[in-house]
Amino acid sequence: MTPDDVRRLALALPEASESSHMKRPDFRVRSKIFATLHPDEQRAVVKLTTEDQQVRVEAEPLVFAAIQGKWGLQGWTSVNLALTDEATLQSVLLAAWRVVAPKSLAARAAGNAPAA
Repeated sequence: MTPDDVRRLALALPEASESSHMKRPDFRVRSKIFATLHPDEQRAVVKLTTEDQQVRVEAEPLVFAAIQGKWGLQGWTSVNLALTDEATLQSVLLAAWRVVAPKSLAARAAGNAPAA
């Protein structure tokens, strides 16, 4: 997968927008970052629950790695773009989006609540 694939999949999520954080592209929902892109390193970083992070790292340690230090303990997870596929990348971006999206928006996106 490529940085352009990350951008395409992230921006397809409801109310997702692209901005910049520390001179790197990031993806947000209502101003909250759910993913950052490190194109020069061929990786993305996503915000997961610690449980989801653990499952993904254990299942695919060549694709996923917890970020070092406090950020990793909060669920921030590196995704090796060269070793992932579209379904996995789409899944992890959606999971990250759900972590930061307001519950009402996430429920509407999942079809569980009427639009306001």
